[in-house]
Parts: sequence; C-alpha cells; structure tokens
Amino acid sequence: MKIKKAVFPVAGLGTRFLPATKASPKEMLPVVDKPLIQYAVEEAAAAGIELMVFVTGRNKTAISNHFDKAYELETELEHRGKIDKLELVRNIPPAGVNCVYIRQAEALGLGHAVLCAKPIIGNEPFAVLLADDLIENNGRGCMEEMVEIYESHGRSVLAVEEIPLDASESYGVVAASEVVDNVTRVEGIVEKPKPEEAPSNLGVVGRYILTPRIFDLLETVGRGAGGEIQLTDAIAQLLEHELVYAHRFSGKRYDCGAKLGYLEATVDHALQHPELAEDFRAYLKSLNL
Repeated sequence: MKIKKAVFPVAGLGTRFLPATKASPKEMLPVVDKPLIQYAVEEAAAAGIELMVFVTGRNKTAISNHFDKAYELETELEHRGKIDKLELVRNIPPAGVNCVYIRQAEALGLGHAVLCAKPIIGNEPFAVLLADDLIENNGRGCMEEMVEIYESHGRSVLAVEEIPLDASESYGVVAASEVVDNVTRVEGIVEKPKPEEAPSNLGVVGRYILTPRIFDLLETVGRGAGGEIQLTDAIAQLLEHELVYAHRFSGKRYDCGAKLGYLEATVDHALQHPELAEDFRAYLKSLNL
C-alpha cells in the first residue's frame, strides 16, 4: 500500500522553550518566517502524503488555525493588492492535502500519541513526523527517501543518524546489521540507553514509517521509560513479528527541541533565504566573531 497518511504528535508542552511556549505551541516557533510544523507538513506532502493527522493537546489551536483558511486576512491582502503575500497564505497547506485533528487527552508519551491516531489511520501503513526535528538536504526530503524504501521492502522504516555515544540517553538506539546504500536491518532497539549499554551509535530521529501492526502492540506494551507509553518499546516488539529497516538519511538534522539546535536552524536558514541571505551574512561578518 502507498503511504498516504502521516501523524504529527503535537501535544507536547514545550517546556524547554518557556515562557515562549506558555500560550503558543512549540511547533509554531518560526525558523525565519515559517513555523516548524509547516516544514514538516511540506516534507510529508513532497513524499506524496495526502492526509495530515495532528494529535493535539490544550492550547494547540494555533496549529489548526495556521492550516485553516483565513478569510479576513486573504480579503485584506487582496484589497491592498499584495498578491504575492496572498498566494503565500493560500499555499500554507500544500495542494491536495487534507488535515485532521485528534485530541490526546493525557500526556502519556509518543507511543500513546501515535495510538490516538488509530481511528483515522485504520489498517494502513503510515508515517510519523516530529516537527522538533527539522531535516534539510537541498534535494529529496527525508520522508521521500523513506517512502521509497518502504515501497521497495514493504516494512517499517526508521530514520537514524550517527550520534556521539555520550548522547545515547537522549535517543532510541538501534542494533543494526551492515549498512548497504544507507539502509540496514534493525536487529534490536533500546530507549535512552546508558552509553556503555548502547547497542550502536545509530540514534533514531523524528521520522518513521510504520505498519498498522504497531497499534496492537501499543495497546498492550504498557508504560516504559518516564512512565510513558514509548513508541520504541512497541517497535522492539514489532521486531518479533516482522522486519524493520533503518535509513541513514541524506542532509542535516536540526534538533529544534533544544535551544541551540533551534538557533542553528534559524541562522542556517537565514543564510539561505532569498531575501535575507546577503544582508544577514554581512551582519554576521560585521560582528567579527
């Protein structure tokens, strides 16, 4: 089956960015002039995904408003003759994309957030994208690469990258066989292992393609690290039933769930922005850093 649906878990509190995220979702933090969640939706749409399923929480209405039609704004822009801005606003949801919103009533972890999407996903393979991870490669997006791998193998696919072992407690880490053409078979996966217990230096980042069997496992896996339902634990059980592949994606990942990663993404994107790049580069040079 084709990958036509994607889940975006956006119910988190974003406490690392307080007070900015007190009333505004962390996924709406802008990188230059576009919020994080829009980068993720555009990546999914470029991979051929048509239905975007947002698993939301309280104070997340800004996300649905962002992808909704803004009649008053569009009317005002048209009245003022700002046609370029009008087209920009109208194209925020990519053409052919539909959005659905589901409430995650309790903050019970990533696995629980994915499980909340089961009524919409049904018995289909699907993608999961975490907007915190902004991935750029100036070419095909990470999800497009993963969809291609799924279509070749028909199995779940996890995006991974090499990580410093001393950072292993911040990742799900896979035990994997030899990497061939940036794809490897997953032999095991551990959530946030201590460095001395990490099975490899390949950490899972916020892109997944999962088969629908994952829902049955999420319903029974129980709470894991942090007292939450961990997606990693369900994937570990999935390995007992079917093959899972890991993909070392092209490009660069920005960890925008951390302040430093967010600032790095902002600077790099500003240096590539068609309107800002030249002036911003000149400003950075003037600082004599």
